[in-house]
Amino acid sequence: MIGHRGEDFKNLYRAIHPRLQTLFGTKQPVFLSTSSAWGVMEASIRNLADRGVLCCMCGAFSDKWFDVAKRCGKEAEPLQVDWGQHIDPAAVDRQLATGKFDTVTLIHNETSTGVMNPLEEICSVLTKYPDVALVVDTVSSFSAVKIEVDALGIDVMLTGVQKALALPPGFSLFSVSEKGFERAKGIRNRGFYFDFLEFKKEQANWMTPSTPSIAHIHALQSKLEEIFEEGLDARFARHAHTNALVHDWVHSAGFDFFAEEGFRSKTLTCVKNNKGIDVLEFARKLREKHHLVIDPGYGKIRGQTFRLSNMGDETEETVSHLLACIDDVM
Repeated sequence: MIGHRGEDFKNLYRAIHPRLQTLFGTKQPVFLSTSSAWGVMEASIRNLADRGVLCCMCGAFSDKWFDVAKRCGKEAEPLQVDWGQHIDPAAVDRQLATGKFDTVTLIHNETSTGVMNPLEEICSVLTKYPDVALVVDTVSSFSAVKIEVDALGIDVMLTGVQKALALPPGFSLFSVSEKGFERAKGIRNRGFYFDFLEFKKEQANWMTPSTPSIAHIHALQSKLEEIFEEGLDARFARHAHTNALVHDWVHSAGFDFFAEEGFRSKTLTCVKNNKGIDVLEFARKLREKHHLVIDPGYGKIRGQTFRLSNMGDETEETVSHLLACIDDVM
């Protein structure tokens, strides 16, 4: 363990920062938050939202962001689509044209439903509204698919480390645009722990506003070495390949996809239980016989779906093993 207010910590932060900027696709500072991603999701509301928040809602986690905005005392409205459907950029455009909103929340990869929203197209819409801040959750897509924060014009991009980064939960990363910082300056009651301006001030000296989880940062340093040794293009291609393996299995096994075609996640697959199997019993047997754990559906679609992950450290070998074991239990 090293002191979090000494040169050793500064050197650690300084060492990992350039690679984090590369992964984020930004020249802005990347911040280290000792919290789950929900901390930064709430922080984005408290730091940026003033006139009104448009919450793009297509699943359990994006739906919850609307509740968070309301609990923070903000004026918020839902842009709601059915679970399994994607957020339509044209619908975002129509809502922003009303002039009621200064902040948009979007989850890139809605983990509960297996939907990956059309990020580039939605970011393109936002260019028409320079006074609107875009906040994007990339918890389950970050480092698995290419996302260029600066090129896309994302004002806050956040991620947790427990998904595609394959690290223990309880830590998150985020970047903020200059527009985001300027907005925060005019927002009262930002609080302290998640004040973006405090993060910026401390990061300038390679520090964090409050005590960081140093063990997470050491783990992150190790993970970054793995990622850049593999190469980003190879990493993106590996996720695409393992995702295709799962999709092929879904077809061959006679199941269907919960997410609509053309907008399916590259990091996990939400399988629709169109065959009417007992998903909870199936998951129990898979764990009991093969020591493998899958999710038997999230929230209101528990049992109606099950989810298969191909993110993080998964390879063709591990995903193929999972699918073979599933076939065995089936």
